[in-house]
Amino acid sequence: MFDNLMQRPLRLLFGVIALLVVLTSTFAVVPEDKQALILRFGEIQGMVNRYDPKEDFGESGAGLVARVPFVDTITFIDKRVLGVNMERQQVLSTDQQRLQVDAFARFRITNPVRMYTAIRTEERLTEQLKTILGSSLRNELGKRTFATLLSAERGAVMDNIQAALNREARKYGAEVIDVRIKRADLPEGATLEAAFNRMRTARQQEAISIRAEGQKEAQIIRGGADGEAARIYAASFGKDPEFYDFYRAMQSYRQTFLGENNRGETKMVLSPDNDYLRRFRGE
Repeated sequence: MFDNLMQRPLRLLFGVIALLVVLTSTFAVVPEDKQALILRFGEIQGMVNRYDPKEDFGESGAGLVARVPFVDTITFIDKRVLGVNMERQQVLSTDQQRLQVDAFARFRITNPVRMYTAIRTEERLTEQLKTILGSSLRNELGKRTFATLLSAERGAVMDNIQAALNREARKYGAEVIDVRIKRADLPEGATLEAAFNRMRTARQQEAISIRAEGQKEAQIIRGGADGEAARIYAASFGKDPEFYDFYRAMQSYRQTFLGENNRGETKMVLSPDNDYLRRFRGE
C-alpha cells in the first residue's frame, strides 16, 4: 500500500491536506488573553478560558481545545481591560455653565455568554457603552456646579458616573473598572471670561473673609497678651513699687528720646525741677 501511495504522490498530497483540514477543524488554540465560545449552528455549546478574578497566573483554561469538525465554530472574546473614549459633549451644569467634556472608561467582559447573547460583538458593546457613558455623564454633571469639578467632590462625581455605567454594563456581561474625565472646559469667548470673573470675585471675597477672621483672632490674642502684661506689671509693682516706678520711667525715656521716628533728635523744654526728669537727678 505504501508503495502504491509513493507511486501516486498526488493521492498522498491530497490525503495530507485532508488530514490537516480535519485537524484544524477539530482543534484550536485559545490564547491567554482571549475567552472562547464554542458555537454549533449559532447556539452556545461551551465556554473556554472565562475571566475569573481569583484565577492564578498560568492556571487559566487557555490552550488546545477540541470541537466537532465542520459543525462547531469558535468565537474569541477579549479577556483584557478594554477602553471606550467618549466624544466631546456639551453639558449644562446647575449654574447654567455649558461645559465641553471629554471622558473615557475602562471595562472588562466578565460574562462572554451574556455579552454574545445580548449584543454579539465587542465593537457593538463598545459603542453601546459609549452612548451610556455620555448619558450618565450628562445626568450627573447636570446636578452639579462647574466649581464641583475643581474641588474634592470630583471623586464622588466619578464614582456616581461609574456606578450608573456599571448598572447598564452588567446587562451586557461587562464590568466597568474606571471612569475619568479628561477635560471639562468652558466654551471660548464671553462665557469663559465671565466664569473667570465670577471665580476671581469669589476668591477675593473669600480672602477678605479670611483676612477679617485673622484680624479678629489677632485682636483677641493681643488683648489677652496686654491683659497678661498688665497682670505681671501689677504683680511687680506689688513686690517692689520703687523698682517698678524706675523701670516704667526708663521705658518712657527710651520711647520719648529714642523712638522709631525721632532718631534721638527729640527736643523738650522743661524746667530742671520737672517731675518727669527726676530720675535724671537721681531722685
